[in-house]
Amino acid sequence: MQIAKALKKLKFEGIGFPFDFVVKTVASCFAALWQIRSIQQSVSRPVLLTLVTSLVLSRLHYGSATLAGIPKYLLDRLQPILNAAARLIYRARNYDHVSPLLQELHWLSVPERIKYRLTVLVFRCRYDMAPKYMARDLQWAADTGSRQHLRSSSSQQLIMPRTRLFTVGDRAFGAAAARIWNSLSLPPTVTSAATLNSLKKHLKAYLFHCSYPSL
Repeated sequence: MQIAKALKKLKFEGIGFPFDFVVKTVASCFAALWQIRSIQQSVSRPVLLTLVTSLVLSRLHYGSATLAGIPKYLLDRLQPILNAAARLIYRARNYDHVSPLLQELHWLSVPERIKYRLTVLVFRCRYDMAPKYMARDLQWAADTGSRQHLRSSSSQQLIMPRTRLFTVGDRAFGAAAARIWNSLSLPPTVTSAATLNSLKKHLKAYLFHCSYPSL
């Protein structure tokens, strides 16, 4: 699993990981966009979308679950990738407003993409669809005897682990996943989803509204 490999990478590389990862991701994504742009006039829009999804979005998604909690200025360096990709697909000009294009593509913004990836991982861990070592990093309030009478035990929340380092510790999978799962105020259609496909469908609809609240 690519996400699991990236999480291991974060564990070993520590504080320098997010900056280097973001810089390399931005460079590789824009290099791919430049290559696609060279054939832009020769292919149809569906082909452009397929190329962007395969060569650009796949690079943006790789390891994105490890970016929860990184500084906003680093996240802001990733959003232009989506903006440029949307303009390329629709052959829009640089000064054309990009939000309608992103909405038409039904693309989540970068922060919501990270939340989406982590929430899906939590679901996988909960139903034994993820590596065991990842599932062990999560502790459900309802499964903890000392918390049986707390409101969190009936609201399907995760226990937030204590971390020693504000940077690396807070970005560890167990901490980042618990923080996002507990803070999203997820609707019952997400938290009570019976299947992974159902979770993905309702989660994306919820986060899409978060990305574009004016809709």
